[in-house]
Amino acid sequence: MENDNKSNPMGDISQCPHHQQQQQAEQAEPITAENQEMSNPHASSAGKCPVMHGANTSNQDSVMEWWPNALNLDILHQHDTKTNPLGESFDYHEELKKLDIEALKKDMHALLTDSQDWWPADWGHYGGLFIRLSWHSAGSYRTSDGRGGGGTGNQRFAPLNSWPDNVSLDKARRLLWPIKKKYGNKVSWADLIVLAGTIAYENMGLKTYGFAFGRTDIWHPEKDTYWGAEKEWLAPSDERYDDVDNPSTMENPLAAVQMGLIYVNPEGVNGKPDPLKTAAHVRETFARMAMNDEETVALTAGGHTVGKTHGNGDASILGPEPEAANVEEQGLGWTNPNQTGKGRYTVTSGLEGAWTTHPTKWDGGFFEMLFNHEWELVKSPAGALQWEPVTIKDEDKPVDVEDDSIRHNPMMTDADMAMKMDPIYKEISLKFMNDQEYFSETFARAWFKLTHRDMGPKVNYIGTDVPEEDLIWQDPIPAGTTEYDVDAVKAKITASGLSIPEMVNTAWDSARTYRGSDMRGGANGARIRLAPQKDWEGNEPQRLAHVLSVLEPIAKEFGISIADTIVLAGNVGIEQAAKAGGIPVTVPFSPGRGDATDEMTDAASFEPLEPLADGYRNWVKKDYVVSPEELMLDRTQLMGLTAPEMTVLVGGMRMLGTNFDNTKHGVFTDKVGALTNDFFVNLTDMDNTWKHVDNGLYEIRDRKTGTVKWTATRMDLVFGSNSILRSYSEVYAQDDYKEKFVNDFVKTWVKVMDADRFDLK
Repeated sequence: MENDNKSNPMGDISQCPHHQQQQQAEQAEPITAENQEMSNPHASSAGKCPVMHGANTSNQDSVMEWWPNALNLDILHQHDTKTNPLGESFDYHEELKKLDIEALKKDMHALLTDSQDWWPADWGHYGGLFIRLSWHSAGSYRTSDGRGGGGTGNQRFAPLNSWPDNVSLDKARRLLWPIKKKYGNKVSWADLIVLAGTIAYENMGLKTYGFAFGRTDIWHPEKDTYWGAEKEWLAPSDERYDDVDNPSTMENPLAAVQMGLIYVNPEGVNGKPDPLKTAAHVRETFARMAMNDEETVALTAGGHTVGKTHGNGDASILGPEPEAANVEEQGLGWTNPNQTGKGRYTVTSGLEGAWTTHPTKWDGGFFEMLFNHEWELVKSPAGALQWEPVTIKDEDKPVDVEDDSIRHNPMMTDADMAMKMDPIYKEISLKFMNDQEYFSETFARAWFKLTHRDMGPKVNYIGTDVPEEDLIWQDPIPAGTTEYDVDAVKAKITASGLSIPEMVNTAWDSARTYRGSDMRGGANGARIRLAPQKDWEGNEPQRLAHVLSVLEPIAKEFGISIADTIVLAGNVGIEQAAKAGGIPVTVPFSPGRGDATDEMTDAASFEPLEPLADGYRNWVKKDYVVSPEELMLDRTQLMGLTAPEMTVLVGGMRMLGTNFDNTKHGVFTDKVGALTNDFFVNLTDMDNTWKHVDNGLYEIRDRKTGTVKWTATRMDLVFGSNSILRSYSEVYAQDDYKEKFVNDFVKTWVKVMDADRFDLK
């Protein structure tokens, strides 16, 4: 049995002899006296279920619901290793080396036209379905926090597997199962889901830009990812906008216009067709996915060049989504009792029809259909509003998905009409219409960006089809040198006159931008010295400029990167502080970082990485709706740290005097600059009392005399007030844990500094 110690600050010193099985709740018919015996043959004679309902099987944190304001730390242990059936020793990138990529691609090409009775393909080709599968997996990505996207295979789990916009994608994943079964762990679900769409485009005639393997699966729902505050699917868009007529007022970090949608409502904003209004929402939504106008038009048109929408029936009679379906559905949902419920009678979005004459062929048919006809609003058989041509020749209509002797009207969504009605989109569309080669190339590159945006730098790409070109959205960084005298550089930094806070803060600010969600940011590249990072308020530009003016000549003298020099300076500061605290250490260091240039940096795309709060440096830019401690948790999770790691880092950095603007809040010591456990000792000292004084600030007073000893913020006191965090704080306050505290701090510090060193992993 694998043992996970991510939530244990003492490490592997003991194992509990018991464990609880975590089971996911199934939504079935209500249990009554009449059906309980039938549904549970092992129930006692008294009719009592032997499992405590709500304790181990509830989807709700039933115990903690009594205290809704309690800080929930679950996001920090979102992917506990105990959920992973492959074990801690499994290395997907190593397993990928055994994959026969050409054989896999051949099998996937064959699957596209291997129609199966249980879920037949439209026109005998699964291309449209698999493209939608890949698209809706990758398309949940958002630049604001880097979450979403196809990089983890999260579409297999709730809530994404049951979103209204993902109807029938459960069938697409099930069609891929025989291939996943065949190749096993040599290909992840995440890679397979994204690859499916790329293979589909190739099969239908597009020259794709490339494909990279390397996405690692998760094994548990990301239930702490914020997808919106709505309590019902497809609630009105107004709920996530200050002003729905101003798309830029959409709540951050969201990108889709409604709960349960990937992008925009195909019928128009709040289901009311208005192509120009929809265009504004399309522009904002795609911008929040890091797409410009040309990429947006290419993706919209390219996505709708093939396949069709499905709405030939009554959508209200569909069965429940996968997470709500009965056990006999075996993970499938949306059962359709309408006729066969398949083929021409499939219902997903409720809109019905194909966009082009030849929906299984890559061509320019989308633009020809859009611009060569006048369009009018009609209702689909399912009652959805869609656009259809006023007049059209019979031979220009797409044929029925089951009987090619029957032809149907094509259709357009409100977003499609926006490509014709919006002046900017129209100009781009006409350019694509008149230059099919340019359209194909632009789409292929945009599709590659869509499906690879959350994979981070190219060093994470694996496979025979990885493009050689370096793309600016990949945040390229040149390789740095590893052959130099590290000790000599450290000696030079030590003699530079920089203070411990100056060195530690600069290294921290450089590294804290890392986001495990999309593997962007971090210390590698030293982009802290470039726009926009050099001017961020949280980086204290004046202090940063001074430190860089000292470190850059040292880097030049030794012929090494500024990125390495910044990290080394932070290490020097910690070593000095540890020595001052009486427990000397050497902070591990891995050379080899490179320095990015302005030309390698898409400055605008880095704006969402700007920290608006940093609990580690006791700073919040301004008051926000969420509490400072919640902001600290969000930053911690993005950096890939656990709750014990957060605890030891915060306690240590307070002692180093690294607070923003040199404030004294939380600096519970008279030995500032010494790496000691004083933060925890004095936080838990029963001779102290805490008093709230003003605007989130607190005083810590001597219980007997009332003398103010220290000041603190919520981000300090939460480590004593939250029961879980206090348990960690008490460990580090113990007399026998002083040395372990220093070692844990150093280990966690190195983890942050190396978070973006994918070349070491």
